[in-house]
Amino acid sequence: MARFGSWPTPLEPAPRLAVHLGLEPDDLWIKRDDLTGLAGGGNKVRKLEHTAGAALAAGADMLVTTGAAQSNHARSTAAAAARLGLRSVLVLAGSPPAEPVGNLVLDLLLGAELHWVGPADDIELEKRAAELAEEVRAGGGRPYLVPFGGSGPIGARGYLDCAAELTEQVPDLAHVVVAVGSGGTMAGLVAGLGADRVLGVDTGAVADPVRRVLGMLAELGAGAGSAGAGSAPAGQLRLRRDQVGPGYGVLTDAARRAMTDVARSEGLALDPVYTAKAFAGLRAAITDGEIRRGQRTVFLHTGGLPGLFGHVSSREW
Repeated sequence: MARFGSWPTPLEPAPRLAVHLGLEPDDLWIKRDDLTGLAGGGNKVRKLEHTAGAALAAGADMLVTTGAAQSNHARSTAAAAARLGLRSVLVLAGSPPAEPVGNLVLDLLLGAELHWVGPADDIELEKRAAELAEEVRAGGGRPYLVPFGGSGPIGARGYLDCAAELTEQVPDLAHVVVAVGSGGTMAGLVAGLGADRVLGVDTGAVADPVRRVLGMLAELGAGAGSAGAGSAPAGQLRLRRDQVGPGYGVLTDAARRAMTDVARSEGLALDPVYTAKAFAGLRAAITDGEIRRGQRTVFLHTGGLPGLFGHVSSREW
C-alpha cells in the first residue's frame, strides 16, 4: 500500500447550512475528503493508496487509466505516478481542447501522457486503455491498468478506511451522503457502514451504477466491514437517480443552487459534476423525508475543485 494522504480527514459542522435545509444546527456535518492532498485532493487519493500499492507490488513502471477530459481520477493518478517515479498515461474521452483548462492543466504539469479517443463511454475507454497497455507490454514496458474512476475491489478498500474514520468521528451516524460516479466510494462505505446508512446520488458517469456497486461489494466480501454488507442485494442499496439531469457533466439548476448555497453558507466550493449533484440529492432526501430533523447526517465532500475551472465560468452565477 502506498501512502499519499493525511488521515483522518477533518469532519466539520455546517450549522448554517443545516438550518437553511430545514435541519437542526447540529444535524449536518461535512467530511472533508477534498483535503486528502496530492495535487488537488479528493476521494481518488484513498483509492490510489491501494491501487498504486498493488502496482508497485506488481513491479509496474507505468500507471494507465481512463476518464473524461476533466477527470479528477486521471489527474490524481498522474500525481500518484509522479510521487512514485512512474510514468502515467491517461486515456481520455473526447478531443483535445484548443487551450487546456482545469484538470488538464494539472495533468500536463504532472507529466502525464494524454491519449484522446473521441466519443467513448466508460466501457469503451477501459477497452482502449487495455489495448494501449498491451502495446506497452509488448514493447517491454510494465504498465498497470488502474480501473475507470479507480473503482475496483482494490481501490474500494480506501473507503473501508473512510468508513472506519466515520465510525470513530460520528458514533451516532444516521446517513452519509455521497456522489456516485464509478461506484467505488459508495461500495467501500456500504461494506464498512452497511447499506442502510449510505445514500448514494448517481451523477450519470456510468450506465448501471447499481451493477458496479454490487459487483465491488461481492468482491470485497461480506467480511470486509463491520456491517457485513458485502452481499447486499440491489433492493437494499440507497441510490437516488433523480439528479443526473440531461446527462453526465451537465450542470443542472438543482446542482447550481447547491453550489451557491454551500459556498454562501459555509465558504466551501462544490464541483458541478459530482458534489453539487450529490448535495442536490441530499436536499431532495430532506424534502421527501428520507433524511429527517434530529438525524446525524454527513455529506462526504469528494473534492473536484480543479474540474470546476474546466466546466463553468463566472457567467453561471
